[in-house]
Amino acid sequence: MQSCSHGEDYAGCIYHVPIFGSLNQREILEVAGISSIRNVGKGEMVYRAGDECRTLFVLYTGRVKLFRIGASGREQVLHVIGPGEFIGELSLFSSLPLTDNAQALDDCVLCVIQGAKLKELMGRYPSIAFKVMDDLSRRLEKAESRIEAISLSPAAQRVAGALLELASEGNEIHLPMTKGDLASQIGMTQETLSRQLAELQNGGLIELKGYKKIIINNKSKLEDLSSTE
Repeated sequence: MQSCSHGEDYAGCIYHVPIFGSLNQREILEVAGISSIRNVGKGEMVYRAGDECRTLFVLYTGRVKLFRIGASGREQVLHVIGPGEFIGELSLFSSLPLTDNAQALDDCVLCVIQGAKLKELMGRYPSIAFKVMDDLSRRLEKAESRIEAISLSPAAQRVAGALLELASEGNEIHLPMTKGDLASQIGMTQETLSRQLAELQNGGLIELKGYKKIIINNKSKLEDLSSTE
């Protein structure tokens, strides 16, 4: 078990963080005053389960994977975050150590914000606390939906739903994680995921372009498949 360290002082990334979007210039400078920067190389750990950080990590550049290790030693991917998103927030409101692991998927720059002082600012600027709670509620809803899908939905339905989520409003997907991590996130082996993607491609619903690019050719059929009871 360890305490998470802070990097050198740096304030620039605070200006690009959505949870502070409602603050004015003076208020943002207050947040910057309790912040520092941390550079994390690809593959390095931001923190591990059991660490006592008491800090909020806001990702400025790169991607970070959150995961847990089961009793069998199998990795379960929980979430992959991108720039402007944050992690470590539960340690601000609980005396318990962190329960998940965070690993950099790219070379990353993170804003590290001192937890105790951030809570003081939340008391003065409730909009920060409301934004954090709103983000947490969205994550919880997504996690509950994923648990339900893993428990009740066949593999094809889970894959279709994951592709639609990754595509958002478009028809082109650049996977933000490895296929192994995606498979872990939706509760299947990488072999099963590859087989399901091949079947979708053979059916004309998608087109696989290399290892990380996927084109959705028939979104309506994919939506039908994702909602099949």
